[in-house]
Amino acid sequence: QVQLVESGGGSVQTGGSLRLSCASSGHTYSNWYMGWFRQAPGKEREGVAAVYVGHTITYYRDSVKGRFTISQDNAKNTLYLQMNSLKPEDTAMYYCAANNFGGRWDDRTKYNFWGQGTQVTVSS
Repeated sequence: QVQLVESGGGSVQTGGSLRLSCASSGHTYSNWYMGWFRQAPGKEREGVAAVYVGHTITYYRDSVKGRFTISQDNAKNTLYLQMNSLKPEDTAMYYCAANNFGGRWDDRTKYNFWGQGTQVTVSS
């Protein structure tokens, strides 16, 4: 089974940094999308960043470009999200997800595997 487990969330002040990790099963994810989504209270879950595995293609939400970096360690089957210059509007539950259906990178309905989420809180 494909299993995804996030970690690394926490509380930081504006301008701080966090690195989220997503440990995955040993499944081969080549040609899958793997990405990070987030959801704040009362809002829809939105795509933050994603990678098209095996094709050196990455995607980012406009509001995080230049601040967040998505990467992966294939040997450890781990996906990362380095978050710098954090802002209060980044506060949300962050989820790791995997997509083998295709479609838009940020279409949450195309992602069929999800982690449990890790909370990120940024205070001013």
